[in-house]
Amino acid sequence: MRVWSAKTLKSFLMPGGILLFGVAVLAHSGWITLAPPALTFLYYAALLGGALLAWRFHSSRTVLALLVLFLASQVIALAGAERSHPGTPGWIAIQAVTVLVPLNLVLIAVMQERGFVASSVAPIGMLLFVQVIVVTVLCRAAEGVQVTAHARPAMQASLPGYAIAAFVVGSVCLLLRWALTHKPLECALFWSMATFFLSLRFLASPRIAAFYSAASLCILAVSVIENSYLLAYHDELTTLPSRRAFNDAMMRLQEPFSIAVVDIDHFKRFNDTYGHDTGDQVLRLVASKLARVTGGGRAYRCGGEEFNILFPGKSLDEVVDHLEKLRATVESAEFRRRGEDRRQIPRGPDRRNERSRGRARKGHAIRQLAQETIQASLSVTVSIGVAESTSQNSHCDLVLEAADKALYRAKENGRNRVETASSSRRNRAKAAGIA
Repeated sequence: MRVWSAKTLKSFLMPGGILLFGVAVLAHSGWITLAPPALTFLYYAALLGGALLAWRFHSSRTVLALLVLFLASQVIALAGAERSHPGTPGWIAIQAVTVLVPLNLVLIAVMQERGFVASSVAPIGMLLFVQVIVVTVLCRAAEGVQVTAHARPAMQASLPGYAIAAFVVGSVCLLLRWALTHKPLECALFWSMATFFLSLRFLASPRIAAFYSAASLCILAVSVIENSYLLAYHDELTTLPSRRAFNDAMMRLQEPFSIAVVDIDHFKRFNDTYGHDTGDQVLRLVASKLARVTGGGRAYRCGGEEFNILFPGKSLDEVVDHLEKLRATVESAEFRRRGEDRRQIPRGPDRRNERSRGRARKGHAIRQLAQETIQASLSVTVSIGVAESTSQNSHCDLVLEAADKALYRAKENGRNRVETASSSRRNRAKAAGIA
């Protein structure tokens, strides 16, 4: 689980928390007063817009979450004034909503996203259908209840304790799920459920309740856009910013700045020898070290085993020591391959016969196991080339090209080292002086 930081807090609050805060201010301040038809239009616009976005980006979980909130809102609307009187069909329906909405949103959070595939969508869809049938039967059974004049409107002031408990448990589950995945939809489910809870809390004020109900759908719709942005600007394997984010950052650079190019040594050998799964492990290991680079740098994965680091406002002399420290950190990192299945003998009678062949065989197996354990620990190193902006070389593309040439020089000089663009100029000047 990642440690809370300013970046983590920002990803948690944006955009769901900020949207909820804005809606709360508008709903309770009275700055914007919308007529009921306008609120209804806003609600269905959020519903249809979110559904279209989710369909376009193959997010079946978002569509299911929108469906859950839509069905809950329809139940609340059909309950009408009866929702305030215990024992009536409206009361029973509203109690079912307070329990089923958190349950369904948690189930959607833990299900695997597979797009609009029947095997993925059908279980939740069938569960929602069964829930509708059960709630309908319970409401039909309570149709004979008479509302007396002295009946206390229990829902008028506050939600019952078990409803609050259901939302608290659901919120904790969604928070834990987001802490494990850090995905926009899990965060959106949390804020959407919190917003829907507020719509239930203010049922006595239809305008405020409608504001919150529409906002719960907007949060889910915006999460689709947020997830698309994350996929476009972040590398899914390493979680580092991607090449598109690097290109955007390059356009905003101002002198002075330095650029470092990092390449994993003998990465093709890792893939050819141990397979792509081990190669992915190596990429994640190196990326985790690059993400913590010091000196004000920020790392990007720009393709394959190549990473770039930007140092805005830093000269070459200011970043070399930090890059050397980064290189040493990667070199000293302990990397162990995931254990492979070492069973070579099948289960059954043949295996029992093999055990009777003597202790020599056991000794050989122990030595082989020790050798495999040693081989499971691999060494990973990186080569780094770095260049800085100068009065003659201020364009970021030219600085990147100079850093790339320094990287090739680092590889030619034995790898696992840091080379600077200025070192090549000094070498050429020295060679010209000797001549």
